[in-house]
Order: sequence, then C-alpha cells, then structure tokens
Amino acid sequence: MRSKSPVLSTAGLVAAGAAALTWTAYRRDLAEARRRIENGRQCIDTPEGVIEFGESGDGPAALVIHGAGGGFDQGLTLGRALLGDAWRVVAPSRFGYLGTPLPLNASASAQADAHRHLLDALQLDAVPVIGISAGAPSAMQLCVRHPERCTSLVLVVPLAWAPNRKLDEGSPLIAAMLHAITRSDFVYWSAMRFARDSMIGTILGTPADIYHAAAPDERKHADQILEQMLPVSRRAAGIRNDEIVSATLPRFPLENIQVPALVFSSADDGYRTYDGALYASELIPGGEFAGYQTGGHLLMGHTADVRAHIARFLTRSMHAEATAVS
Repeated sequence: MRSKSPVLSTAGLVAAGAAALTWTAYRRDLAEARRRIENGRQCIDTPEGVIEFGESGDGPAALVIHGAGGGFDQGLTLGRALLGDAWRVVAPSRFGYLGTPLPLNASASAQADAHRHLLDALQLDAVPVIGISAGAPSAMQLCVRHPERCTSLVLVVPLAWAPNRKLDEGSPLIAAMLHAITRSDFVYWSAMRFARDSMIGTILGTPADIYHAAAPDERKHADQILEQMLPVSRRAAGIRNDEIVSATLPRFPLENIQVPALVFSSADDGYRTYDGALYASELIPGGEFAGYQTGGHLLMGHTADVRAHIARFLTRSMHAEATAVS
C-alpha cells in the first residue's frame, strides 16, 4: 500500500486549520452581536404586544423607524448618522425583528398603531418621524392615522407606492435578500467576510464602485450597517414580513398628511425607491424631494448634505409649529 503524499497531508492540515479558525471567528462575532443587542434593548408591554426599542442621546425626541434587516440597533445607528447628536433617538424594533414578536396582523397600519403605543408609553406627545427604507410604510401610516402624534415626516430611500409599480411582483431584490441572508447566521457571516462587494450591492442596494469611492467614514458606516444584521436569525421573521408588505403595498392617502415632509432617494438605488419617493413627495401637501443621481440605497457620497438638509428641515418645522401654537 502506498503512503499518502506529504503534500496532500499538509494541504489537509492547512484546510482543517483554516476551517477551525473560520469557525472560531464566526462564533466570536456572533457572540459579540448577541451581547450588543441584549445590552442595548428595552421592552414595554402595549395593547399591540411587546415592543422592543432603544434610545440614544439627549435633546428633543425623534422616532426613527428602521429598514429591512434591521432592528432597534440599526435604527439607533441610522438615527445618529441622519440627526447627529442634537436629538434623542427613539428606535423601535418593528414587527418580527429581534425582541418584537410578529403578530397575526403585521400590516403597516398595525405597525403604525404600535408606534403610537410606544409614544404613549414614553409619554411623548408629538415627534418628528423618520422612516427609512422598509420602515417608511409604517412611518407614513403613523402620519395618516395619528397626525396629532407627528410634527414632521422624513422618508429616506422609502419603500413607497408609485403608479407604475407592479404590486404582484414586489421587489426582486428584497426577495433575493430574504433568500440570501435568512438561511443561517453562518451563511450571512461568511458572505460578509468573503463576498463583501456582492453584499454591498445586494443587501445594501449600493453599487460597489460607489462604496469604494466613498469617504472612509461613509465606508465605515456601511460596514457597520452590514455587520449589525447579525444575528439574522433574530430578524428573519421581520424580513419575511417586509417582503409581504412590499409585494402588497397599496396607495396610501398621503394627500391627507398634515405635517411637513422631506423625502430622499437616489436614481441608482438598488431597491428602486426613486419613483416611489418622488411620487410620495408630490402627493404630500408641500412635500419636498431631494434626489441624487448616485449614492445607492445608503446615499453614499451625500451623507453630509443629507444630514444638513434634515437639520434645516427640522429646525424650520419646529419654528413653524411654535409660531402656529403661539
């Protein structure tokens, strides 16, 4: 019997060692992700069930509603990026994300009612509402259904209805994201480590060349959003529900919204939010639209401009509200 080749034996040992190191790194990152969400969460009981949320910062409160693949942690990260340090960010986990269960009725309208219950529990009368991506439907519905609880509305790359949108198909990219990232935490982690450009393009809806051309702080922010989706197993029910909401999204009566509104999108957004964002801004009385030709779903290359625009808008809205009250 011929002995095994020393080269093959060495290659096997190297492969086994690499696999062991990969598994160890995965277990470490997953444990850290679990610690992060456990340490930052708060929960309240409401008529809509348990609502998980996080808070960050001082100043006036703003409700920040996260997108697909998120949770309160993503809401806090995006809230800080969009609002800076002058606001108290209140970020709920939407239905099916992290510690907020998925109810039988998980529609955007029901989620808007849950947002109102959270405001009640925190004794917040009326706040600016920031809806991001798949968080936009419940943000819009909150302003439609409970206008007295909203002082202004900001929609960032929103999932929104448009006349040419095919409701029976929904977004194929949301479907692709669902199938790619909910198989297992390990599959998602591996894709982040070994196919990052692909994940940037699909999961984050941003062209890889835009990501690589962006400033270091913007790339760091994108990496954080991507990595915060761990553990995806704790977000899978919410992602599936977002797919349903996207595929059945109706036209909301946005013409009934009574608060100032500002809407952002980019023409190269991988989730194709531009048409819906523009249409929403046109339906909302006095709505403003800020559109970019590039930037992807994360509006990369425009972070400073977006933040400054939101700051001016909220300051103007607060001044107008104070004048109306006086």
